[in-house]
Amino acid sequence: MPTSLDKNAVLQLIVATLKVDLDLLQRAAQTAYETATHEENIAENKYDTLGLEASYLATGQARRVEEIRQSLVLFQNLNLRPFEAARGVQIGDLISLEADNGSQQQLFIGPDAAGLKIQHDEVLITVITPRAPLGKSLIGKAQNDSVEILIKGIRQSFEIVQAL
Repeated sequence: MPTSLDKNAVLQLIVATLKVDLDLLQRAAQTAYETATHEENIAENKYDTLGLEASYLATGQARRVEEIRQSLVLFQNLNLRPFEAARGVQIGDLISLEADNGSQQQLFIGPDAAGLKIQHDEVLITVITPRAPLGKSLIGKAQNDSVEILIKGIRQSFEIVQAL
C-alpha cells in the first residue's frame, strides 16, 4: 500500500461518494414517484401496469435512498483510530492484502456500504464490512497475519501486508 494513503482522506472520499450517490438516487426516486403518481399512468384496465411498475421502482429507490442515508450517517460518525497491533484490524482500518499469487488489494473496513470502490492517489480502495466472510476473518488480525476464506468452493489465502 502506498505510504501516501491517509485514512482520514479515504474516509472523506467515502463520505463524499456516498453524498453524491444519495443526491443522484434521491432525484431518481423523486422522478419515479412522479411517474408513478402522474395522472397519465392511472391504469385503464387490468393489463395496464405502467403505473404499478413505476410504483415498484419508486418504492425500491426510496428503500435504497434510506440505505445510503444510513451508510452516510455511519461513516460521518466513524471515529478513526490509528491501527493498534494489540487490538488487530477493526472497523475504520485501511489494510493492504496480498494474495498467494502476489496480487494486492486495498481495503477499508467500514461499518456499511460494502462493495463501494473509491480512487485515492491512483489506488483503488474497496470498502468491506465485518459481515462479509473476508471482513469477518480480518477482524482482530495483525500485520503479517494470514487469513483464509472459501470463495466459490476454492480456499484462498491472503496476508495482511500493511494496516493503518
